[in-house]
Amino acid sequence: MSATGSLPSEPERLDVIAVAPHPDDVEILCGGTLAKLVLLGYQVGIFDLTNGEPTPRGSVEKRLAEAEQARRILGVQVRKNIDLPNRVLMDCPENRFRLATEFRRYRPGIILVAYGRTPAASPDHYQGQLIAEAARFYSQLTRWDDRFGHTAPYRIPHLVYVPFPFDAENRHWHSQFVIDITDTIEQKLAAIRVYESQFDASRFQRVEHMIRSVNGYHGARCGFHYGELFALPAPVGATDLVQLVHGSKGSLAPVQLPGKDHLPTG
Repeated sequence: MSATGSLPSEPERLDVIAVAPHPDDVEILCGGTLAKLVLLGYQVGIFDLTNGEPTPRGSVEKRLAEAEQARRILGVQVRKNIDLPNRVLMDCPENRFRLATEFRRYRPGIILVAYGRTPAASPDHYQGQLIAEAARFYSQLTRWDDRFGHTAPYRIPHLVYVPFPFDAENRHWHSQFVIDITDTIEQKLAAIRVYESQFDASRFQRVEHMIRSVNGYHGARCGFHYGELFALPAPVGATDLVQLVHGSKGSLAPVQLPGKDHLPTG
């Protein structure tokens, strides 16, 4: 397996790993949150299932270089490419083994998984979701170490979904939450901008408009300028109702934007 890049002192363990099929998927879906996690002192990794090639204006070398540049912009400590095949990515035992082996090596507390069916875009997105879900389960299995490079079994405590904005199905999640990325939205966009093989100037302008619109909408629902949406396969549990409801805002007062007297607080 090839590594897209990592810092010289690569951590032995990661707090959070984000998984998606292609370089740039994670940046688009949750790049602001990953940058914020790094600022908060967490060890963060991005696992690209494929190198994203072939594409009309890309190459394997160019995509790897772009992914490394994006990693540096976000400050993420580790980026790995699992080297599964693009365009024909399929959920199968062998692909589950490959990803689960990396989970066992890095032992994350949380995995963020790109989620959703995108019929108007790549079918790899849904297959990547299935691979990641299964790899989380495979990671904990005993008496199968030969399938995972003789790494030790590891149970990942938490799985969090990062929904694609244009998922084909109307999801009714047990719970959703939004992370405030107001202070990292520009960092997120800068990381996406480096993918010149995928986004020329005119296409990036459209992508930026989409991101500001989607993240602006999710943020506004919670009183933030910009936010990224996440979902859980189970209800949120808490011991302090007040802290849960107030969250990171510290109060229920909405953020005031120019020209707006009131915003919903969620």
